[in-house]
Amino acid sequence: MSSKILAAVAAAFLCAPAASAQPTQEMQRSAENVRAHVTFLASDLLQGREAGTPGYDIAANYVASEFRQLGLKPAGDKGSYFQSVPLLAFRAADEGVYVLRGKGGSATPLVFGDEVMVGRNAGPAERRVSAPLVFVGFGVVAPERKRDDYKGLDVKGKIVVALTGAPAGFQTEERAFYASGRNKRLAAAARGAIGFIGLDTPSEEKRRPFVQGKRTWQSWSMTWRRPDGSPFDVAPNVPSLGAISVKGAEKLFAGAPRTFAEVAAIAEAPAGDPPRFALPLSMEATLRSETKTLESANVAAIIEGSDPRLKGEVVVLSAHLDHIGVTPPLNGDGINNGALDNAGGIATTLEVARAFREAGKAPARSLLFLAVTGEEKGLLGSEYFARNPTVPLAAIAADVNLDMPILTYDFTDVVAFGADRSSIGPAVRRASERMGIALSPDPLPEEGLFTRSDHFRFVEVGVPAVFLITGFQNGGEKQFRSFLANCYHKPCDDLSQPIDYAAGAKFAAINYQIARELADMPQRPTWNAGDFFGTKFGRPAQRQP
Repeated sequence: MSSKILAAVAAAFLCAPAASAQPTQEMQRSAENVRAHVTFLASDLLQGREAGTPGYDIAANYVASEFRQLGLKPAGDKGSYFQSVPLLAFRAADEGVYVLRGKGGSATPLVFGDEVMVGRNAGPAERRVSAPLVFVGFGVVAPERKRDDYKGLDVKGKIVVALTGAPAGFQTEERAFYASGRNKRLAAAARGAIGFIGLDTPSEEKRRPFVQGKRTWQSWSMTWRRPDGSPFDVAPNVPSLGAISVKGAEKLFAGAPRTFAEVAAIAEAPAGDPPRFALPLSMEATLRSETKTLESANVAAIIEGSDPRLKGEVVVLSAHLDHIGVTPPLNGDGINNGALDNAGGIATTLEVARAFREAGKAPARSLLFLAVTGEEKGLLGSEYFARNPTVPLAAIAADVNLDMPILTYDFTDVVAFGADRSSIGPAVRRASERMGIALSPDPLPEEGLFTRSDHFRFVEVGVPAVFLITGFQNGGEKQFRSFLANCYHKPCDDLSQPIDYAAGAKFAAINYQIARELADMPQRPTWNAGDFFGTKFGRPAQRQP
């Protein structure tokens, strides 16, 4: 299918080909579809769509019904639209007890909510850990950069203390990878540590005030269960003991070779290479947990490809359906409706599916539309699917992920995380050029967005992926930063926001264009030669020579 025909398809079914064009009848139709989907999914009836709750189940049935009405074939378990995802929920049963002990036996408690926030673990009902503390900087082990924050340190049988984030000088997506607490725990486990403490930097605490954690500290965390019922955990022997504020860090560093203020200043420089050393204190931590088993589901549907040679390959379009449910009220409202996060992403995914069904020509490759559960709990639904796919893993050629588009302004650019790491990049550029939409670099490297949405679970099993968000041009920066500061994971992410549903139609259109490119391109998407993630996770057949 030529570029001109592709552009005509997007214009006819979704929106005008350029941001400045007048809305067409089809764009208005698409915008109203987005409005209808968001209005239902973000209604109070669904109680915030938390995974494992009746509200989420209503949302899942709604999406399955939409897939059925569009004529998409089921791609879940046993000929259904649902892939069952067994979950274990866990949370802190109390505030925990944290005591620092000096060499003389002096005891200094840490104050809950002010200096320490209790960790959540899927392990035993009570866990007691007592061990010396070792500060490992960012806790980064990056062989390709010849960097090992553990070099010269003995952490065996000890509690690792690591700064949140990663060095600012790292490439943004690689920085996000090394900033992941999950990866830091893995590095600590490999060196024999028995506990992990995260330590806020001043800039992190300014961005996300530590005290805000008190509102949600008893929210349920989750993981998925293996067939034997055991919880999945990458580092079960290194529990996350808790998070410590800047104020609490000053107690940890009392008597250390450098003050915390000195260490933090060095860490926040571009090189991000603070001194690392054993702290002169031990910690006694007591954590109590409660658990419960839950069932949830991913929702999956497929449009079969039309090319006899390529139809066995599958392009996945993913978006998370869940949100964070009900939390202690803010301004009298405790329902976190998740209108932008991610009812908007699901709505635009449904519009992409509609566009393909009405385009008049099936894609060459097959397209799998996947609404996943448990993203807010750690990308659980996408991880479960990636490790237990309902289609052969080797058949999955690419993932296009839609998560939290900020649809409160007429965006004129998008950020395509991960696109330039594979042959997806040129496809994204062609699609954006046809739409008259600019491509912009990551404007929020400190957020670590590349590892915080569902596409990354596909990356971890070697699948090239791209994750789009609306960009910072045309007033986007103000809208994005305002949302993050005021309504992200709060009840005000609801239908009272000034949502621009025409922007939703346009966001669906560019994702349609990208998916069409990937479905119809002659060669299967491959990682670029020498790419960081392609080298780390890609299978040889997925890499360019």
